[in-house]
Amino acid sequence: MNDSLALRRRRLVATVGAVLLAAAVAGSAAVIGQQSLASASTVVTSGPVTEADGLIRHEGDVTVFDDVPAVANLDSDLLAAVRAAATAAEEDGVRMHVNSGWRSAAYQEQLRRDAVAQYGSEEEAARWVATPENSEHVSGDAIDLGGLPAQDWLSRNGARFGLCQIYANERWHFELRPAAVANGCPLMYDDPTTDPRTQR
Repeated sequence: MNDSLALRRRRLVATVGAVLLAAAVAGSAAVIGQQSLASASTVVTSGPVTEADGLIRHEGDVTVFDDVPAVANLDSDLLAAVRAAATAAEEDGVRMHVNSGWRSAAYQEQLRRDAVAQYGSEEEAARWVATPENSEHVSGDAIDLGGLPAQDWLSRNGARFGLCQIYANERWHFELRPAAVANGCPLMYDDPTTDPRTQR
């Protein structure tokens, strides 16, 4: 993709995100959701973000085989790899569920704002939640998986499916790295602030 097209795409994503966020804020001033960093599950109190935005209401309710927006809107290659891994994990007696997958720009922005409120600064929030413009969740290229046995299983076996943990501080966050099948997963970033993609 040339630089001009990439810039136009980022501007479009940012504009759409801003419009959706404005609509969400106008609809409710309540706290919408918060990413639990200990378990990577979503806790919802109230507000306009819904399953259509990729929201998963309760940890453990959604599998990689469910037809919900958080799963169905993932990149098709990522989804195929995660489903293959989940099938293999199940054969080993490990159940895998989705804590978060694809997210709308409005949902991602709400998570970002919640992180700023929780951690007290943009800088600290950036260690846990990317902006909508830079989030691999918004593009459908990342998935947060649980529970702990599934995360442990993926840390040992994910590379054979091309699934790699990307951030050392987020054991639940996986992305597709096809080269990992032959070469193993690349070194992890410490957190999203050390990932060059978040500096776009």
